[in-house]
Amino acid sequence: MSCCALDEEDFRRCCLLLLQMSKQLGDGWSWEPVQGSEEGYLRKTAVRSVSIDPEGSGPDSEPRASGPPCPDQQGGEEGESAPTAPAGTHSLRGVTEEEDEEEDDGVCVVSGGSSQVLQYEYHILHSCSYAAPVLYFRAFTQEGRSLSLEGMWSSVHPNYRLRLQSSPLNTISLQEHPLLGQPFFMLHPCRTEEVMRPVLQAAHEQHRPVNYVLSWLSVVGPVVGLDVPLKYSALLGPAASPGSSSDPD
Repeated sequence: MSCCALDEEDFRRCCLLLLQMSKQLGDGWSWEPVQGSEEGYLRKTAVRSVSIDPEGSGPDSEPRASGPPCPDQQGGEEGESAPTAPAGTHSLRGVTEEEDEEEDDGVCVVSGGSSQVLQYEYHILHSCSYAAPVLYFRAFTQEGRSLSLEGMWSSVHPNYRLRLQSSPLNTISLQEHPLLGQPFFMLHPCRTEEVMRPVLQAAHEQHRPVNYVLSWLSVVGPVVGLDVPLKYSALLGPAASPGSSSDPD
């Protein structure tokens, strides 16, 4: 296996360590088990005010992946339907606006140059196909209306849109959440290994502990408004790297 790949066991170990640090920092991450299954995912919600850039909306301004689109790694469908309102959730155990145009289908289509207060919901899942974590997310207005794909692109800071266009992380799409069966936005993982290789190699050369999920999140999170506090780095220990003998149970 590639040193940049992440199997499910190491994913869970990294998630457990991230949850322990999140609890110390009060950062709001929780582990959500899927009823009737051993699977689960990390979840966090955040409320933030965003400025909608009219230059970032519309199909001509959306960054596109070069070449054919990456296949959906977990059987999700590439439908363009809007995310539904978040359902109630459960909370690994023991560690664990508005200048918008409203449509009848409950989707918020933002108007140019507006500012909104949005509630974001972020999920981190493991992709067995890509041996990598995947970030699923969605956003809602204070009235509970979901943000459209165009609105999501418009809310991404212009500097990050340029980064998306020129880097391997160059596509945000609507996909079916593989565990919940609901439409979510997703940063596709097909080139995560390419992004993480220099990060992991640098940590290895400098003999620094690294938590794969945390390092990956610090790269992709800010693109969609999910900042990772620097205080996490101070809490990292030798057990934070994939392959550690720590047992999450």
